[in-house]
Amino acid sequence: MSLVGIIANPASGKDIRRLVAYGSVFDNQEKVRILRRVLIGLAAVGVERICYMQDYFGIVDRALSQIDVMIPISALNFKLTGTQDDTIRAARIMESEGAACIVTLGGDGTNRAVVKGSASVPILPISTGTNNVFPDMVEGTIAGLAAGLVARNLVPLAEVALSHTKLEVIIDGKMVDLALVDAVVYDGIFVGSRAVWDMDKVQTIFLNRGEPENIGISSIGGQIHPIRPEDPLGLCLELGGNKRAVTAAVAPGMIRKVRVSKQSVMQIGEEYSIHYTPTVLALDGEREVEVHKGQEAAIRLGIAGPTVVNVTRTMNAAMKRNIFASNLR
Repeated sequence: MSLVGIIANPASGKDIRRLVAYGSVFDNQEKVRILRRVLIGLAAVGVERICYMQDYFGIVDRALSQIDVMIPISALNFKLTGTQDDTIRAARIMESEGAACIVTLGGDGTNRAVVKGSASVPILPISTGTNNVFPDMVEGTIAGLAAGLVARNLVPLAEVALSHTKLEVIIDGKMVDLALVDAVVYDGIFVGSRAVWDMDKVQTIFLNRGEPENIGISSIGGQIHPIRPEDPLGLCLELGGNKRAVTAAVAPGMIRKVRVSKQSVMQIGEEYSIHYTPTVLALDGEREVEVHKGQEAAIRLGIAGPTVVNVTRTMNAAMKRNIFASNLR
């Protein structure tokens, strides 16, 4: 039975960058409308079952209030905490129940939490965050069709999905966290408001992707050494000094010039030690991990990252197989 999981984050698109930069506020009602179209797309392809993570706004419930998709749809049964642990747990349950694809509505942080719960289930990420690189802006109807095609195995996963790398956070020899886009060594000792916007406090940047058109920290690497998410490479940038100057869009409407004193290409499995302690590590744009004095910390490039459904490839694969168009007679 083809099963699709849905994880929609009601808090995405509302972080402090809408105040300190010019980030958009992504309204939850718009998420409801997007998800309504996703559900219609899933039904049109013939997905047999849908499960979803509940949330305090009731995004899925509100989406269902005006449509009847005629598919068994059930909420995951666990007590919400209002933290990213809900997303991690939901992804883990979806994996255990045999989900063939997870559709996410959120930003980089939402998808990072999904991958922490399950890196084996293919993800189709829809961007509804403030400062996104990992998820794409994609029309909900088409996203639903693409997720349904993958879930029903109507197109080969190897043809339509990309396997990404990841950045692993190592403290005292143990992997404690991960990032999907960037890991930043930030001059501070507390997590605080989480979002990173003060580039004067950024000491080192680790990237496993970065292209010139990106927004956020990864745009710095994109101007120097572009890396695609599926490339088995990473990039380490030491900031400061009076060497190479890079102008980049580090947040929506926020363009800054930073100095790069040293750059290194990271290889799979290679660990880069963090020499500044105490410090805070920001993962995918949010301060997450406090490294205390005396701890040994490092960033490692890992190959076993998420499998991400590419909507364009999926719809082209369906077209080649005449899934939505009958053969001429």
